[in-house]
Amino acid sequence: MSPVGPADARETGRAVRAHERVWSGPICAVDDEELVLAEGQEPVRRQTVVHHDAVSIVALREGEDSSRDDGAVEILMVRQYRHPVRAMLWEVPAGLLDVPGEAPLDAARRELAEETDYVAARWDVLVDFYASPGFTTEGSRVFLARCLHPLPVDQRIRREAEEAEFVPTWFLLDDVVHAVAGGRLHNPSTVVGVLAAARARAHSWEGLRPADAPWLRSPRSL
Repeated sequence: MSPVGPADARETGRAVRAHERVWSGPICAVDDEELVLAEGQEPVRRQTVVHHDAVSIVALREGEDSSRDDGAVEILMVRQYRHPVRAMLWEVPAGLLDVPGEAPLDAARRELAEETDYVAARWDVLVDFYASPGFTTEGSRVFLARCLHPLPVDQRIRREAEEAEFVPTWFLLDDVVHAVAGGRLHNPSTVVGVLAAARARAHSWEGLRPADAPWLRSPRSL
């Protein structure tokens, strides 16, 4: 079946007249550029936060694996302090693509294990998005992880800093969908991933993309 509806596409025809990296740190940098948006127009200046891309994981269990008597779908979440917004946020497991050469799926597997002590046997892509394309290169891929099993205790990684507070917790997926709609959850990967998972479940998990599906990542991401 051919794709229907709109589709984003790479645009390389805008002329950059000047470029300067004005600041650089471990997870992002700031570029100042002068570019021409259209022939005959005066150049404009734009500042861009060049950021690592990221992966997130919607980890689900259902049926015999669910803790519910009716086998209802459950989602695995962690609660993390986010200093920029001064808030404790419930989130799906996630992390940056900051290991050179690491494939997104491998990063997702690593983050799931590190943050929740679980591994998954089945992986699909739920959705891709840019975090805030008006000013940053950061893109995010949300994976769907199923057929989960806990890691043996001797293979678990000791969590540090904010992650030391993680307590992996299972919630009913339907309850989390209601929390998103009710404005009680705010992490973008969680909001996008939960709604995409709910849609996929409503369609009997048909049409999911493979874990190595093409991804329109910014060529300028760190």
